Amino acid sequence: MLTSEGRVIMISGANRGIGRAIAETLFEAGYSISLGARDLKSLSSVVDGWAADRVATARYDAEDMETHQQWVGATVEKFGRIDGLVNNAGIFESVTVEDGDDTVLDRMWAVNVKAPLSMTRLALPHLRHSGNGRVVNVASLAGKVVFDSGIGYSMTKFAAVALSHATRHAGWKDGVRCTALCPGYVATDLTSGVESITQDRMIPAGDLAQVVLTVLSLSNSASIAELVINCRDDPTA
Repeated sequence: MLTSEGRVIMISGANRGIGRAIAETLFEAGYSISLGARDLKSLSSVVDGWAADRVATARYDAEDMETHQQWVGATVEKFGRIDGLVNNAGIFESVTVEDGDDTVLDRMWAVNVKAPLSMTRLALPHLRHSGNGRVVNVASLAGKVVFDSGIGYSMTKFAAVALSHATRHAGWKDGVRCTALCPGYVATDLTSGVESITQDRMIPAGDLAQVVLTVLSLSNSASIAELVINCRDDPTA
């Protein structure tokens, strides 16, 4: 198992929900963390009271590639290294086989696929230098199971899983490992309107954060390529 001491992890979409839970869990475990989100003010509330020498925040807009470069640069400037990247930021909007706005679909591709690819490309040289670099892509069960009501979203999450496998292959010889997390419904503000299952039966965001902590801690010889996490017996129901 790898220790957290001295290791630096970048987390996108860290101002709420899953990303915030991951940030809190990793910081408590001893990692130094660099958090990215569009709303810097909300990030400030997340890290309030945390040790300043182990935390960095930056504006990250998935649709603005310049902010990707600036965030990676600021992280390296402060910590001198990057050991892990958690591509968590994502969006969902309904696009079906028969209905849907192409502009909406393009935005989901930009945020859910192109942005994680951009961040991975920028971080990869530093992850290779680490020798134990880790990438965690927060995909979705929708990247394994297809529903017509969310086909646009599923398409992007299938692509995120593909990106994860490609990243693992690209960095393998240099100790880079990548995991695609594919959870079902997670109890956050984004799922508050779901009618098919109540939030008390969904995956707690803190539990998913513990999974990320475990994945980051595994040795190079114990790589998990995909991890499907269910909150009900029949996720297709």
